[in-house]
Amino acid sequence: MHALSIPTWMIHVSSVIEWIAAIWLIWRYGEVTGDRYWRGLSFAMLPALVGAMCACTWHYFDNPTSLDWLVTLQATMTVVGNCTLCLAAWWIWRSAKRKPESEDSPLMNEGQQTAIGPQK
Repeated sequence: MHALSIPTWMIHVSSVIEWIAAIWLIWRYGEVTGDRYWRGLSFAMLPALVGAMCACTWHYFDNPTSLDWLVTLQATMTVVGNCTLCLAAWWIWRSAKRKPESEDSPLMNEGQQTAIGPQK
């Protein structure tokens, strides 16, 4: 735990919390809009979260050589996460191109119920 300074730990932990919050918010957006592609993006974010947790775990135990496999796992999860995020973004882009003009913004359609109430 002494391998990193307190401010560095604050950045590491807050970044993991922020990533978890982003996953949850994107999932909620997918539920509210009914667009399953956004929920796919939240799943695509999970490998990067695993990588971040590997890095935090390795640092928590003061970077021992016995846990060097965590560094390899973290690097692998970063690559996998970058690929899954790229695919999820492409999937969202492709689905947006297929929608008719009237469906571009489901939260703004007149009379539709949203998370903040009906639109006028």
